[in-house]
This record gives sequence, structure tokens and C-alpha cells, in this order.
Amino acid sequence: MNEPQPIEQNGQRVLTTEQLAELYGTTANVIKNNFANNKGKFISGKHYFLLEGQALKDFKDQVKDFDLVPYRTAHLYLWTRRGAARHSKMLGTDQAWDMFDSLEENYFNPKAQLNLQGLSPQTQFAIQAAQAMAEQERKLTQIDHKVDAISDIVSISTMDWRRATRDIITKIAHMRGDDYQATRKDIYKDVEQRGGYSLSTRLTNLRNRMAGEGQSLSKRNKTNKVDVIANDKRLIEIYMAVVKDHAIKYRVWDDEY
Repeated sequence: MNEPQPIEQNGQRVLTTEQLAELYGTTANVIKNNFANNKGKFISGKHYFLLEGQALKDFKDQVKDFDLVPYRTAHLYLWTRRGAARHSKMLGTDQAWDMFDSLEENYFNPKAQLNLQGLSPQTQFAIQAAQAMAEQERKLTQIDHKVDAISDIVSISTMDWRRATRDIITKIAHMRGDDYQATRKDIYKDVEQRGGYSLSTRLTNLRNRMAGEGQSLSKRNKTNKVDVIANDKRLIEIYMAVVKDHAIKYRVWDDEY
């Protein structure tokens, strides 16, 4: 990766919108629109810093590359590691995923460079070996965390599938920066494509049967597509598989949010 010019705000490394767009293979407008459409999902000071007025002027004075900040801009968003993570998940592209992984390792968490001059070759070797082992241990811990989380997702059984899938969909929505209903709608769409079913048609038929049985209108209106799925063992299996796929796609084990 061609590492972007390091810039810092409040003691941590950050990226401008333009830098983020270039790294993720998209445009600044896409980044801006994703933020505007999901502004409630971002927290100032956690996901971004907004510079205006004197704060922006001071920042311009300390930045060496004048191209990083448009000369006449009245405000500037700087994205933290968590903000960059959220944008990568909103884009959902392979380039955005891969680039964030690289940014996290090489840009947001730069390895400290120790001054080994004056030390014996044996001491230098011992220090470098210890650093390498610590880095390997860190990576193995991350992998173990990921494997454990995926194992938990894959091991979900049909015993309590409603609660389990509801909890996972909540996490998926959180990672997508979206609401629960929109996330579940996308999952329903994938269920229909994979199973060759129309959940809407089945829901209408189910409500009609309930009406024929004399069940109340309020109860019929509360009936939803999950109830349709519950009536078909094959649909339950497809639904669970799709939810698991989405959970892995959006890396619900990641605590970046």
C-alpha cells in the first residue's frame, strides 16, 4: 500500500475525506453522501473530527501538503480509525475491506521504531525477535477472536432460531450503519432468491388463512415474514444460512464501532 501522508488530530492519526475516497476506490461525494445519510451513526470525537474557524486555520498551518485541505473550505472532516472502519463497511467492497485492514496495521497503528544504535548485535537481534513475537501474538489473538466468533455464528441451531437470528441481524445492522428493518429487508430478498419463494405472497396467503379461521385483524396484521418462515422447515434453514452469510460478510465480531 502507498501509505498516505500522516496527519494527526487530538493525538491520533486521521484521514481526510479525499484521502479516504482515493484509498477505498470511490469518490469524495460517495463518502459525503454515506455520512449524510447515516449521520446519526457517527459520533464526533469517536468517528470523526469537524474542524471549523480557528481550529481549521490552525490545522492548515500545521499541514505540510497544501493539497490535503482545499484553500477556501469553511469546514473539514477528519476521519479516525473507527470512522474509516465504518465507511469501509458502508461501502462493502473488497477494496474498501482490504484497504482498511492495511490502514489499520500500517497507518493507524504504526510500529514504534526503537533506536538500536550503540547496542550490541546480539542485543539488537534479541529486541527485534521480541518485537516480531509480540506482533505475531497480536495477530494470532485477532485470528482466534475471529474464528471463535464465526464458530458461534455457524453453530446456531434451529432450537431458538428466532431469538438468535434477531440478535445477529441487530449486530449486522450496527456494522452496516443501517437500521434493523432495512437490514432484514435485504436478508429477506436473499432468502427469496436462494429459495425461489415469494415471502410476500406467502404472507398474504397466511393472513387469508387466518382470516378464514376467524382470527382477529390485529393478530393478522402482526403476522410477518418471520412467521411465514416458521411454518416451513426448509425456509428456516435457508433463512438461518442467509443470516450467517451476512454476519460473516459484515464481520459482526469486529468491535470497531
